Amino acid sequence: MGVTPTVRCPGGSGSAAGVFREHRRVLSTGALRAHLLAAGLAGTVATSREENLRSYRLFAARDPRVLLGLDPAWGWGEADLLRLMADKCGVSGDPTHRTGPDVIDPERTLRGLDAFAARLAAAAARRVPVLLGTGHPHRLLGFYVALADALSAAGCLVLTPAQGRCVDITTRFGVRTYLIDYVRGVALVREPGPSGGGREPGAHSHSPLPVRAALESAAEGGGPLPELVVGDHGWVCGAGQLGIEAIGLADTDDPALFVGEAEGQVSVAVPLDDGVRSSSYVPLTRYVLNRACLSR
Repeated sequence: MGVTPTVRCPGGSGSAAGVFREHRRVLSTGALRAHLLAAGLAGTVATSREENLRSYRLFAARDPRVLLGLDPAWGWGEADLLRLMADKCGVSGDPTHRTGPDVIDPERTLRGLDAFAARLAAAAARRVPVLLGTGHPHRLLGFYVALADALSAAGCLVLTPAQGRCVDITTRFGVRTYLIDYVRGVALVREPGPSGGGREPGAHSHSPLPVRAALESAAEGGGPLPELVVGDHGWVCGAGQLGIEAIGLADTDDPALFVGEAEGQVSVAVPLDDGVRSSSYVPLTRYVLNRACLSR
C-alpha cells in the first residue's frame, strides 16, 4: 500500500509533538479505500441482509433495543429506513433483496471519516471538553484510545465522569448490572469483579444508560459537560438525544445513528463494519488523526 506524508496543519498544538509517532505515516485516500475493502470494513461486509432488515423492522416498531436512546421525531417505516440506509451506507436499496450479504460503499465511509475528522479538528481547535465511549471495546477500544490521547495532547479535557458507577442494563439474558469504567480516557461498561491481568476489555453494549449516567454524574459534580461525545451505539445516540454534539461509527444494522444524523441529533455517522479485527482499524486511526491535524 502507498503512503503519503502527514499533512502539516497550521495552528496545530505543539504539545502533541512526538506523542503519536506511530501515526506519522498515514494511508493515502486510495490506499485506505483498498484497505477498507480488503479488511471487510466496506464493500461486501459480514453483517448480513437478514440482520439489516431485522434491525430496520425493529426500528420501525420503535423497539428500544435498536433505538439506542434515540427518540425519532419523524415516522420511519421499513421502506423509509431502507432508502435512508441505501443513501447513507450504500446497502442495496432493492426491497426484494432479502437474504445473503449486504454492502457498504467505501466512498461513503471515506466521506464519513473526513467529516468525523473535521469535527475532531474543530473540537481540538476550541479545546472543548470531550467524552469518549464505546459499546464495542473488543474491536474499537484502540481506535478511541488514540483519539482520546490526541485530543488530550491538543488541550481538550477528556472527561471521565461516573467511574465505578453501576448501571442496570437489559440484555437478552435479563437485567444485568455493569460498572462504568475508563481505559485511557475511553468509557465502557464491564461486569463487576476484581481487577487484574487477563480481564476482558469490557462488555458489548447498545444501551444509552451509561452515557446518561456519565452526564448526570458530571452535572451533579459541578464539573464541565462535554461539548462533543465520540463513540458508537448508545454513547452517540444517547448524547445526541440530549442535545450534545455526537459523532460516531456505525454498522449497517445500527440505523439509529443514521436516523439521528438525518434528523440532526447526530453530527456524523460513519458507515463501516464494526466487528472486524481490532488491528484493522489502525489505518483508520492514522487517516483520521492526520485529517484532523492531530497526528503531529
